[in-house]
Amino acid sequence: MNVTPILKGTAIVGAALGASMAYAEPVNKQQVVEHYADLAHAVFEDALITAKTLDASIDTFLANPNEKTFSDVKQAWIDSRVPYQQTEVFRFGNEIVDDWEGQLNAWPLDEGLIDYVASDYQYELGNEGAQANIVANTSLQIGATTLDTSSLTPTLLASLNEVGGSEANVASGYHAIEFLLWGQDLNGTNSGAGERPYTDYAKGDACTNGYCDRRGAYLKAASELLIEDLTWMTEQWAEEGKDNYRQALLADNADNGLRKMLFGMGSLSLGELAGERMKVALEANSSEDEHDCFSDNTHNSHYYNEQGIYNVYTGTYVRADGSLVEGASISDLVAQQDTAAAKEIQKQFDLARAQVGQLVSAAEKDDQHFDQLIAANNPQGNKLVNEAIIALVAQTDSIERAAKIVGITSLNPDTADHEF
Repeated sequence: MNVTPILKGTAIVGAALGASMAYAEPVNKQQVVEHYADLAHAVFEDALITAKTLDASIDTFLANPNEKTFSDVKQAWIDSRVPYQQTEVFRFGNEIVDDWEGQLNAWPLDEGLIDYVASDYQYELGNEGAQANIVANTSLQIGATTLDTSSLTPTLLASLNEVGGSEANVASGYHAIEFLLWGQDLNGTNSGAGERPYTDYAKGDACTNGYCDRRGAYLKAASELLIEDLTWMTEQWAEEGKDNYRQALLADNADNGLRKMLFGMGSLSLGELAGERMKVALEANSSEDEHDCFSDNTHNSHYYNEQGIYNVYTGTYVRADGSLVEGASISDLVAQQDTAAAKEIQKQFDLARAQVGQLVSAAEKDDQHFDQLIAANNPQGNKLVNEAIIALVAQTDSIERAAKIVGITSLNPDTADHEF
């Protein structure tokens, strides 16, 4: 699956929404929460499926490193981000997801913990692991502790997250894999992504920058850990699961389930996407603060975060294989209470998705990626990002309006301490 045909996917979702809002039979809150669990299972399962595809591509690449297999594995990583970014709406409001998420998607990271970096690398001051270079060292000295890193396993990588007490020490997850595939993006706010050569994984004398075997072992271990983590989370939402999170969610009061849904949508829309992922980078004009900073895939990550919010509101999700999941939704509940308000809220959701979609168009049509849009000398780019932020803030207002209509008050989405 390629990332490019985004508009095709959104058209499918829009068509599904029309069907969803036209249900002849009224829906109740419990049905909406049950379908929310179905959506979560489907999207986490797709994240797992695409992670397994990535893992297989890594195997092919490591067995025969060349330009073609390297390009293929990087595309597999980009494809894997499509469903994963749509899972993040389940993070806020569901502690089991939020507590787990850091091992898969923590950022920004001090990449010097993992592998070689440029001589002028700007790392977090006071971080003892910032220049550890796990790939090049079979043991690490962090403070008074000596760590054995001779065998690069999923268990070891998990144990090294936040080593030395620094959140910038990220040893596993999508962004560790991204860095191992692209390397540092040394272009700042100019055009271009990371340019790691495939020969960083070559065999024998063809190896560049040393430690190619260990770099490959690290890449494989990180991929295996990703699959382990996604397998566990997918099981937490499975209908056939016993004593899993889904069972606990559905056993609770339906209003509590709706609150989790609405809080998750609002918090991702406002504090996380508009705030941490856009506003912080824009105000600092800093490519170091963009999400997929090594691959320049940030526009897609932002878009699919927004798509995840849209999915939960409309009760629709287009799976990685192109099939459609649809069912009882918050939009149905709103429409049953106030048809006019439902249309107005839906319009705001459509506007927000379209506005965030402009970041994708800028990258794909104009070769203006997110790190270029936030540059201090790019007023038009800054304006485009700011308009996306404004649209997300307005969308959050609509989420709070929807909450009140369905009987959920004092929602208070997380602002992540940002002012809008």
